Formats: sequence, C-alpha cells, structure tokens
Amino acid sequence: MSIASNLNSIKATLPENVTLVAVSKTKPVSDLMKAYEAGQRIFGENKIQEMADKWEQMPKDIQWHMIGHVQTNKVKFMAPFVSLIHGVDSLKLLQEINKQAAKNNRVIDCLLQMHIAEEETKFGLDENELNALLSSTEFKEMQHIRILGLMGMATFTENQNQIRKEFIYLKYIFDSLRNRDAQQHGGRDAHSRDAQRCISTSISTISMGMSGDYQLAIECGSTMVRIGSSIFGGR
Repeated sequence: MSIASNLNSIKATLPENVTLVAVSKTKPVSDLMKAYEAGQRIFGENKIQEMADKWEQMPKDIQWHMIGHVQTNKVKFMAPFVSLIHGVDSLKLLQEINKQAAKNNRVIDCLLQMHIAEEETKFGLDENELNALLSSTEFKEMQHIRILGLMGMATFTENQNQIRKEFIYLKYIFDSLRNRDAQQHGGRDAHSRDAQRCISTSISTISMGMSGDYQLAIECGSTMVRIGSSIFGGR
C-alpha cells in the first residue's frame, strides 16, 4: 500500500470532528510530500531540530505539531512556526513557550500533557499539578500562549481494558476542566484582566490515540489522533 492509500484509508474511518496528525518523525521529506500531495496538512514530529529542518524545506501551509517531550532550551527553535505543542508538562516549560512566543509576536497553542499510563517513563501532570498550574499567578499573567486542551498517552500494553480505562480517565479530566472554566467564565466581567486568561472558549482538543489504539481513543472521546506507522510504515 502506498502512503497516499494508507492515508486515505485511515481518513475514511475518522469522524468529522477528529483531526489527524500524521506522525512523520524519522521519515524523509520525500515521504512527507507524498502525504502532502494526498491532502495531509498536519504533521507531527518529536524532535525540534528535525521539525525545523523539514519546515524550512516544505510548503508553508503545513501545520507543524510538536508531539514529543520538549526541553526548554530548544523552544526558541520552533517558536517562529510551530502550530501546536502537545507535550506541555510543567509551568517552567509553559513560561518558556510564552517568552519565546512573545519574542516572535505570536500566541502559541498548547496542550497540557497528563500522565495517565501506569509506566513511570511517560511524562505528564497529575490532576493536582494541573489544578495548581492553572490556578497559579504565573499562568494567569501569560499572554502569548493559549491552552486548547489535553494530551495523554496510554500504557504500552495489549490489555484493551486498561487502555480504555486510561482514555476514559483523560476524558473525565478534560470534561472537568472545560466545565470548571465555563463556570468561571460565566461569572466574570468580559472586560476584566482575568477574562483574558479564561480558557473555556479554547478548550476543545483532547489528543489521545496512536496507530495501535486510535479507534478505541475515538470511542472514548478523542478529537485528535497521532498516527505514524499506519501511514508511513514501520521505523
């Protein structure tokens, strides 16, 4: 099967409200261009330098998503062009993104990464850390980032019940976040300083699901899936 055929097969299975991120890490520009020519415009990379190199070489109507773990000292290299950063897992990182976005006169969209897997190797916030971040004075003062929602990665396991449980938990946190912010927003003066940091109108994206589990993730409420090997083949 060709990259274009793989892409079209997957797109045919996705509901209208689900966005496909084609995970193109380690793949050559020639492979990405085959997906581009088949209509794909959103690509996900997990290394900032590789993403920047591809951004320079490829058409400028592409949206580049950073889906890997982000080191604060590398943010400056993607700040001019990145469309969405999936893996924001600390206030420190968010502050650096805000700082670099300001230097580029941009507002950068972000997803907060939640730790939902049983594996210790996965990055992410727990519920208490999420609430502390969103309640912090530092967060409320940031004017160059926009939180669109949450991202999470399930445990790498064949146990579908465990994966489902983790996805449902992420959806629960997502719904709680959206509802809490909607209530806060309803009680604010639209012209107040606080209203600028109300994120309820932005909370729309829950990024969960990869090649092996994206259909289950969609069943559990995902609005964005990250698919690589099923499009481009194994690495």
